[in-house]
Amino acid sequence: MTIDDHKSHLVNLGKFLGQFQLTNSLLNPDIPGSEKFFQEMEQKIDASIHYNGWFNRENIVFSLQQWSKALTPENIQIWLDKYNFSNSGGKTVGIVMAGNIPMVGFHDFLSVIISGNKVLAKLSSQDQQLLPVIAAYLMHLDERYETRIEFTKEKLENFDAVIATGSNNTARYFEYYFKDKISIIRKNRNSVAILTGNETKEELEALSDDVFRYYGLGCRNVSKLYVPEGYDFDSFFKAMYKWNPIINQDKYANNYDYNKAVYLMSEFKLLDNGFLMLKEDESFGSPIGTLFYETYKDATDLDKILSENREKIQCIVKKNPANGEVNFGKTQQPQLWDYADDVDTIKFLLEI
Repeated sequence: MTIDDHKSHLVNLGKFLGQFQLTNSLLNPDIPGSEKFFQEMEQKIDASIHYNGWFNRENIVFSLQQWSKALTPENIQIWLDKYNFSNSGGKTVGIVMAGNIPMVGFHDFLSVIISGNKVLAKLSSQDQQLLPVIAAYLMHLDERYETRIEFTKEKLENFDAVIATGSNNTARYFEYYFKDKISIIRKNRNSVAILTGNETKEELEALSDDVFRYYGLGCRNVSKLYVPEGYDFDSFFKAMYKWNPIINQDKYANNYDYNKAVYLMSEFKLLDNGFLMLKEDESFGSPIGTLFYETYKDATDLDKILSENREKIQCIVKKNPANGEVNFGKTQQPQLWDYADDVDTIKFLLEI
């Protein structure tokens, strides 16, 4: 299978995923395989919500739509043009996927396929409905994928390399269990936003998407703010208000109430707007319903702090981003070439 074959199939996959909407999804019979798989995908979206209380249709459809926007001919070309695929492929790559947000392991799945290797995927029990439908769709487009994609519920065996994603605790297990294999082991990371006080209302409202999308469960979700000394949070809280309905989601509300009770009993100082708490804290990973924050005096000193903690950070969000930083509202809209932990997955796969 040539790289051009893969590109063509991924473009069709992007069109297929783009059909699914929050309401009134509409089947397009001109998309190859759509009539065969459209209804099955709708059913699996519903099943995903049933199996994972943190998944809802809004977030699943958001994920599908982002992948649809990513898988265009132009984006795929930009992503893959710099690589040489002439001598790649033929290896089996195990993928241990997380389940914190919908299809969180999809980029690894695509990367293994594109590199000409075989996928041996162990899905999270929290997110095991959607990807098998996508795999079946690809197999329908090209039967050669049938020998290149396998899912297992058992421990991984007979593989050449592995990509495993989990918490810091599971990463220690992965590092031991896969110590004799070529690997990418991903640990906990969190994202931060740097505010100056000069942000517009629109920029802060965009930041609210970075905070609340997927209930804040993704590594690309902003979980901590850096603000200048004396920062007035009034404009920030006003901008967050468009996400106020999130408190009506039971799992979010339960976590918010629990964490608030713990903080109050511990007599921590909080800023609270009824659905989001701000707590001054040096840590990066904040609980559900909470954002940690720290103040800074000097931007140079802050850059040093962030540099020293780079392995704990997935995204840095700020006004006028540069050097890999991210603009407000874009953390959950990564491009195909935005690799997790800044590790070039395609390069890794081409070298195994």
